[in-house]
Amino acid sequence: MANSEGRTADPNIMVIFGASGDLTKRKLIPALYNLSRDGLLSGDFAVIGVSRREMTHEEFRGKLGDELGEHLPTDVDPDLWANLRDRLYYSPGDVNDPACYERLRTLMEELDAKYQTKSNYFYYLATAPRFFSPVVEQLGAAGLVEEDEESEKGPWRRVIFEKPFGTDLESAKKLNQDIRHVLLERQIYRIDHYLGKETVQNILVFRFANGIFEPLWNHRYIDHVQITVAESIGVEDRGGYYDRSGALRDMVPNHIFQLISLVTMEPPVSFDADAVRDEQAKALRSVMPLSPEEALRRTVRGQYGEADLKDGRAQSYRDESNVPADSDTETFVAMKLTLDNWRWAGVPIYLRTGKRLPVRATEIVIQFRKAPFTLFRHTDVNRLPPSRLVLRLQPDEGISLSFGAKKPGAVLKLDQVNMDFNYKDYFGAPPSTGYERLLYECMLGDQTLFQRADMTEASWKIVAPVLDVWKALPAREFPNYEAGTWGPKAADELLERDGRKWVRCCI
Repeated sequence: MANSEGRTADPNIMVIFGASGDLTKRKLIPALYNLSRDGLLSGDFAVIGVSRREMTHEEFRGKLGDELGEHLPTDVDPDLWANLRDRLYYSPGDVNDPACYERLRTLMEELDAKYQTKSNYFYYLATAPRFFSPVVEQLGAAGLVEEDEESEKGPWRRVIFEKPFGTDLESAKKLNQDIRHVLLERQIYRIDHYLGKETVQNILVFRFANGIFEPLWNHRYIDHVQITVAESIGVEDRGGYYDRSGALRDMVPNHIFQLISLVTMEPPVSFDADAVRDEQAKALRSVMPLSPEEALRRTVRGQYGEADLKDGRAQSYRDESNVPADSDTETFVAMKLTLDNWRWAGVPIYLRTGKRLPVRATEIVIQFRKAPFTLFRHTDVNRLPPSRLVLRLQPDEGISLSFGAKKPGAVLKLDQVNMDFNYKDYFGAPPSTGYERLLYECMLGDQTLFQRADMTEASWKIVAPVLDVWKALPAREFPNYEAGTWGPKAADELLERDGRKWVRCCI
């Protein structure tokens, strides 16, 4: 039975392609465990893992059970896990082989009868992106994703696609075309795990449920916006993938542009999925494209070098495993963007993301305009610090509001003070991987937290000129920042040219 915060998901079978990978054991199975704990998972439910590795059902269950406790912040409830464990099944096979899907169909039919799942299926593609189109085509050929196009009643079939969704504008368009030859848009769930974070979802609530902020949310009161997505670790064992991607492709068109769309979108007419995503798409389409000259002037890229850190010597990116010794791939990117609409006219949005930065943090800074100095012209006040709103998305989720206040004493002096709200302190810290809400919404058929085709293409369209210019430039002199620092000096100069500076993270 569902708890008071939501109804139980529909009966269904979840099929995970790439089930032997890290995502399944670190995120997906723990998320399903948490959904079961919260009473949101149907009793008529089963999971089938698919990958090339040969395993029995019991071996698959044992492999996931052995490591479950490592990926949960609380102790594992034996009874709860036993119930979920018995619903885990495995079907080995090559995703390019039609025989894989025939075996899968046979097992799904058996589980349909055993668990009364009403032939509701959803497929999670935890595979390399190059397999997205082939898997969908094979599912279509096997008749495993058929839905009644004229009706939303009856069995549903849905497919979740992990990021990255394409590597540039043309590949994103082609991937959308390929999968829409087989699937309806209502069956397609392009996942961005950032949208599973509570604080990201709360951006809309914070903006539209609080009458004191929404009237100020425009160019008259906001000076600029900063978005920082910082990682303190290097690429670790992802060097092979990362060197083909880089910081720009890996983070900007998906995670960061999702944050930009939520911060800058207009109020939707409702919280229906398409109403929200319509406004997000409009916000992304309003981002002014960069000319080649602007792409040079408004973007910064960097690559980390070796350095001595508190926890030991950090090697340079080029010395990481599976990274070429002369790699020209960026591990840091900063950009300045502007939106061409009434609400945000003249308000720059600065973004930065990178590996081997001083801290792991994701923050959105709303910097308000300074108050007029007129009132204080005959006092000892020589500066007026601007008010600032900081939305902390990770690791310590919360909201801070800083504003000017008089310091105690006989002389009028101002200082900046903070009002700080921490989600963990106020609401507690529910055990979560960030995937619970996304899997649950897919089971309910709610696409609000998933990207639509026009959103993915709009995002790639924004970065396309940057990719083109960078490709045409000669090799960069990398590395150009030390591990444990905030990127190359040019990132600071990007704001200094506008008379601004980056806000220090984790204030």
